[in-house]
Amino acid sequence: NIKKITSGSTPDVAEKVDQLYKKIILAGTHKASSLKVAEAAKVIENSQRDLNIAFVNELALIFNRMGIDTHEVLEAAATKWNFLPFKPGMVGGHCIGVDPYYLTHKAESLGYHPEVILSGRKINDNMTVYIANDVIKLMSKNQLPIHNGKVLVLGLTFKENCPDIRNSKVVDLIRELSSFGTQVDVYDPHADAEEVKHEYQLTLTKSISQKYHAIVLAVAHTEFGSLPWDSIKEPKAVIYDVKGFLDKSLVTARL
Repeated sequence: NIKKITSGSTPDVAEKVDQLYKKIILAGTHKASSLKVAEAAKVIENSQRDLNIAFVNELALIFNRMGIDTHEVLEAAATKWNFLPFKPGMVGGHCIGVDPYYLTHKAESLGYHPEVILSGRKINDNMTVYIANDVIKLMSKNQLPIHNGKVLVLGLTFKENCPDIRNSKVVDLIRELSSFGTQVDVYDPHADAEEVKHEYQLTLTKSISQKYHAIVLAVAHTEFGSLPWDSIKEPKAVIYDVKGFLDKSLVTARL
């Protein structure tokens, strides 16, 4: 249901490629005038999304300091017909968090230093540090142990309900939490344990069999909506919802 951008190294090749994809893609095609135009279109598509997420991430940083729930603000703002519905969070995967660097690298090689694109990247790359620090502060506020405190991270894949772990920013979050001396377990029924071990040297827990001082919902897998929370959290445990996925009454804080 998404149009495919096509092109080719010559007009003849471009036409053949376009006709081929027209037989496959039900939504149709858009034949770009050159390979450069086609590649640039894909790069800015992902860069634009990266910047939009960076904007709401910055809003989350501001609203947190104001004591305002970011998701409630976004819900209210979405009543305007032309408001763009983006949510705060970590930006990973093999496209959105990567493509902006292709564009900025090319720009700098031509003597232009991009500012907006790189500023967005800086905000998004720092969100794992912010989330980890927020969790630790909340644990301290609830007088929960930090050193050797038990933390459960729910989800490792770069997006919900898929097995893809490429460039997952949850890995950075886990390492940041571990740097405080916490004992971090990671549970993800969608990720392949052997692949995770090979790529990130992390061991997934096969099941949730103990209670935790903090639980961080990092990826909104459908299964996580029906977890037995009372049986997996210690008294006064911090439940931190990165994705705004859980009922607000269940959580200590949301990004």
